[in-house]
Amino acid sequence: MKDLAHLNKYFRKYKWHLILGTIFIIISNFFGIVPAVVVRYSFDLLQRSYDIFQAFSGFDLQESTYAVFAQSILILGLMILVSALLKGVFMFFMRQTIIVMSRRVEYDLKNEVYEHYQTLPLSFYRKNNTGDLMARISEDVSKVRMYVGPAIMYGINLFTLFFMVIPFMFSINPRLTLYSLIPLPLLSISIYFVNNIINKRSEEIQQSLSGLSTFVQEAFSGIRVIKAFVREEDMEQEFDKASEDYKHKSLGLAFVQALFFPLIMGLIGLSVIFTVYIGSVEVFEGAISTGVIAEFIIYVNMLTWPVTSLGWITSIIQRAAASQKRINEFLNTKSEIVSTENLITDIAGHIQFKEVSFTYPDSGIQALKNVSFDVKPGESIAIIGTTGSGKSTIANLICRMYDVSGGTLKIDENDIKKYSLETVRSQIGYVPQDVFLFSDTVKGNIAFGKDEMSFEDIKKAAADADLLENIDRFPNGFDTRVGERGITLSGGQKQRVSIARAIAREPKILILDDALSAVDTKTENAILNAMARIMKGRTSVIISHRVSSAKLADKVIMLDDGYVQEAGTHDELMNKNGAYKELHDKQLQGESEEEVY
Repeated sequence: MKDLAHLNKYFRKYKWHLILGTIFIIISNFFGIVPAVVVRYSFDLLQRSYDIFQAFSGFDLQESTYAVFAQSILILGLMILVSALLKGVFMFFMRQTIIVMSRRVEYDLKNEVYEHYQTLPLSFYRKNNTGDLMARISEDVSKVRMYVGPAIMYGINLFTLFFMVIPFMFSINPRLTLYSLIPLPLLSISIYFVNNIINKRSEEIQQSLSGLSTFVQEAFSGIRVIKAFVREEDMEQEFDKASEDYKHKSLGLAFVQALFFPLIMGLIGLSVIFTVYIGSVEVFEGAISTGVIAEFIIYVNMLTWPVTSLGWITSIIQRAAASQKRINEFLNTKSEIVSTENLITDIAGHIQFKEVSFTYPDSGIQALKNVSFDVKPGESIAIIGTTGSGKSTIANLICRMYDVSGGTLKIDENDIKKYSLETVRSQIGYVPQDVFLFSDTVKGNIAFGKDEMSFEDIKKAAADADLLENIDRFPNGFDTRVGERGITLSGGQKQRVSIARAIAREPKILILDDALSAVDTKTENAILNAMARIMKGRTSVIISHRVSSAKLADKVIMLDDGYVQEAGTHDELMNKNGAYKELHDKQLQGESEEEVY
């Protein structure tokens, strides 16, 4: 229950749902007890009335006695019917309060987890896979809801019914009460163990089914490779193994489930047998009437489900506690990317790196080593280097996805840590190396970075990214849906939509992280010409492995293994005849060979 204590704030929030639900449970149980008492009176009335009816045999008074008897039975029958209807009404109210409360807690908890996810740094997402994140916000929260709703509802029902029924049964006949209740604890314990076995085997089946589905999906996705290498028979054998495992586990679960209901019915039947047998002995001894036996059988049936649910509730609580523990692990993870002064202001775009070093916290890889450069507002800098040289790390640090491990990163002469995260990021236009588009229209993706944007602004951004010609060929123009992760677009089109999205928000700092890697030379030149206009008046950071992108920049630095290998303007570095010029000549030669072929 220590892990589930996190939910106490929600119980306080929805305390009136819980209080009203408890009241409705008590009232519902009261109207459940009334028919049992009425049945006892009906049996006793039937016995006494029959004796009186027989005593007046042959007299006119016998008909009057029968009329009174019939009227009494009718009234008692109507009382049972009304009690059943009222019990049903209050059961409806019970579910409309407690189950509704559980759904609201589920909603709030999912929102809490989702909002917390968004506050966590990039290092958190590097350490945890998407499937695990999804499982905790969906499956684990659903298991917690079962505790907040059904488990609490049936738990309250169990305790209130026990406190109402069992003392009443003892007041009627303690001996009969004890014997009629003997099988119920055995029933609860049996249900607990059987339910745990069912849950365990169900999870094993889910894992087996997941593995089987993954195998089939992979086989169908790679069907051309399978056919090309003539591996159909081997794949069929592997599928048979996976299917056999799933079948074996499913049959094991079916066997346990087959025992479940016979076990319940057997123990309930045993309780009824004890009630009838001991009740008959008590009747012969004159301690009770026959109506009490009928009353106790109803009580036993009333208590059967709550007692049965006790084992089920215990299992639910255990699973909910395990799920809440998993949820708490992430909720207790705090972001180290926080503002020291929460500074909120417009920035000019002056970027200063002073002896900056950075080591990725999850992998321990040192990406930057004593990197220094200075970009004045409105200036542009190109960061050139091979794969793994630390180029993208600079973009992550400027966007404050990470904090520097050593040295200082300043924006407008202030340490970047002083600004609020929203202030920094809202004034940066970032085109990531791995383009991600949402399952939305082209227009929606371009306008994603700004709350309100006119169609003219969207169109202008598309034009600047050399995207208009492509959009005109789309079936629905700007309203064309790009599919999941932009699957309907080519690599170059996705990159250009990403560029348009970045420049549409009119940022003070523009970061292009290898944004032209998926476009051809002609398109690159067109975009670069447009970028020359876009970059005017804003600080621009062009990260690329292509030297051609550096021609636009006022300054160039070349990284190698996290160090600044060379720095200067494009012309200065070309005149040095160093690593930059060597890379430039190699790429120029490669492009010439591509044009020949």
